[in-house]
Amino acid sequence: MEDKQVRLLFQLAGLYNVETGYEGTGGDRHRVPYHSLLAVLRALGAPVQSTGDVPGAIRQRRQEIWRRCCEPVAVVWEGAPAFLNLRLPAGRADGKMECLLELETGEPRRWFHDLAPVPALQGEDVEGERYLLKRIPLPRELPPGYHRLTLHGPGCACETMVIAAPARVYEPPVEALKGMWGVFLPLYALRSGHSWAAGDIADLERLLRWVRDLGGGFVGTLPLLAAFLDEPFEPSPYSPASRLFWNEFYLDVTRVPELHRCPPALELINSKTFQKEIAALRRGALVDYRRGMAVKRSVLQLLSRCHSATESPRREELRQWAQNHPAARDYARFRAAMERRRAPWTAWPERMRDGLIREGDFDPETEYYHLYVQWLAHEQFRDLAAGARNKGPGLYLDLPMGVHNAGYDVWRERDAFTLEASCGAPPDLLNAEGQNWDFSPLHPERIRNQGYRYYLAALRHHLRHAGVLRLDHVMGLHRLFWIPRGLPARDGVYVKYRAEEFYALLALESHRHRTLLVGEDLGVVPGYIRTAMDRHRVYRMYILPFEISEVPGRGINPVPARALTAMNTHDMPPFAAYWPRENPARRLALSRFLRRGGWLGAPAGKTRAVLEACLEFLAAGRARLLLVNLEDLWLETEPQNIPGTTGEYPNWRRKASKDFETFSRMPGVWKTLRKIDRLRKRNAIR
Repeated sequence: MEDKQVRLLFQLAGLYNVETGYEGTGGDRHRVPYHSLLAVLRALGAPVQSTGDVPGAIRQRRQEIWRRCCEPVAVVWEGAPAFLNLRLPAGRADGKMECLLELETGEPRRWFHDLAPVPALQGEDVEGERYLLKRIPLPRELPPGYHRLTLHGPGCACETMVIAAPARVYEPPVEALKGMWGVFLPLYALRSGHSWAAGDIADLERLLRWVRDLGGGFVGTLPLLAAFLDEPFEPSPYSPASRLFWNEFYLDVTRVPELHRCPPALELINSKTFQKEIAALRRGALVDYRRGMAVKRSVLQLLSRCHSATESPRREELRQWAQNHPAARDYARFRAAMERRRAPWTAWPERMRDGLIREGDFDPETEYYHLYVQWLAHEQFRDLAAGARNKGPGLYLDLPMGVHNAGYDVWRERDAFTLEASCGAPPDLLNAEGQNWDFSPLHPERIRNQGYRYYLAALRHHLRHAGVLRLDHVMGLHRLFWIPRGLPARDGVYVKYRAEEFYALLALESHRHRTLLVGEDLGVVPGYIRTAMDRHRVYRMYILPFEISEVPGRGINPVPARALTAMNTHDMPPFAAYWPRENPARRLALSRFLRRGGWLGAPAGKTRAVLEACLEFLAAGRARLLLVNLEDLWLETEPQNIPGTTGEYPNWRRKASKDFETFSRMPGVWKTLRKIDRLRKRNAIR
């Protein structure tokens, strides 16, 4: 490609906030292939099929930008001056602008702004017409919330959503976090004498009570969102059918009020055949999602029929809940239509693909079932969260970055997604070809035009219940690695987002729900992202094996105070598998560091000794949150997930080798947690 063509292509990329290169793991600069840039620009809406279309696309994009009087979203940080940029035709840039601000409460505020004395910050000629950029102040003292600003004036009529937000996300008082620790275990892996195919909400509640008895304050698990557990089949918690609804797989059927008033369901549960099936599912070392969901659904289906057939206060409660949550009925119809057609929505008739489902497109009983189980999940998660927050954060939940392409969210919120690309990660030391996560990214401009409606709904769904929320791939607030359909992951491109607007949403919503936010910032993360996280008080993740320093004599990198510390994540091998295989030089560096601090005796000792030394070091440290992987405490060696694998390993299926009744009584487990609690509390007193 000629130099001029390259310059024009890069200019177009800049107009769409697309990066033309990125820094790899070794610090090397990688230039994005030209065909990848063209493909991503097409996915963003640029009219380019080849480099010959680039000049025309530049002209069109400049027109779009300059003829847009104001941006669809503006941020007003609490206590800080704020301004709104206006793009105006030069001949009509000196009149009076009428401003009407409707607060979230409905209260109107009206004023006029004389543009004549406002200097132009920039000018641009667009197709023979001169445009000027002027900046007007926004009200400084606005109540936190989402407000609507409408502007009318010569050459300008536009509307913008004003997000008035605290500059920092919610953080509990330091005193409330002193000595705070919790444990981690995927709920599907948590098994007990009570559970059926896998752990359920009642098991999660039991685990939380046990942790609190030991002095801890929270329990962490993987996403618990709606999933496809039949056709299609996708058990990964990071590829949910929706980020707006729960997975009925985790319901505790024995707590459903209808159970004792539904003879068919009781008869089924008490039958020898059913109990034999439950016993077989309980014994399995791996979670059988298909079989387990089929068994649980057989009971829930009967409960749904009993509920729908009987006039009762409970039936009226469901009616009222459905009326207040119209998306729940919409979701139920979507799932019922998918079951009727036994095909993803992309294979539906055009009318249904475009979001219109009518009576006759689904089985009403199936619709009622899906509505009913979402209501039950709402009740059980609400009750769990209410009890969990009585002392400490309670639940540490996980908001995944993406959603299944065949799922409800992409179907209903089509305009928010870009179906011509998928998200992933560039090549690194562990994945030489890069990673394709196979879910569609959010379109950076269209979500702004929607006022971030979908993102807010997904965020609120989690914040209602979580005392701590982990934001998967926090770098996605700033930029995402897009992989155009049909291209390998190594040919992906970074697309930038409006990070300030995301942080404003997070700050406002976290304060409203009183939830602490932790950003998953592992891997190759540019420094400016962690700077932004620190500025807005989003906690980072400090995973000890990643922090072993290459600097001689240091041992490990300093532990920040605003961090969640842990020995590993669900994507890493447990400590007992990691430590024997670690690079000898890094083993030596960590061991020397631990010995110097008095945490580890000399010589280094066995794996358990090193693990306990590491945990004690973290427990006595300055980080305000400590998360302990329960499986590490009995020296588990099998991972929960191996990134980059599919059928080679049973990802998201391995149950814990110890059930709750066993590990809760193991001296090596509870004694270690007791010691961690003493160190955390002692550190809090200092």
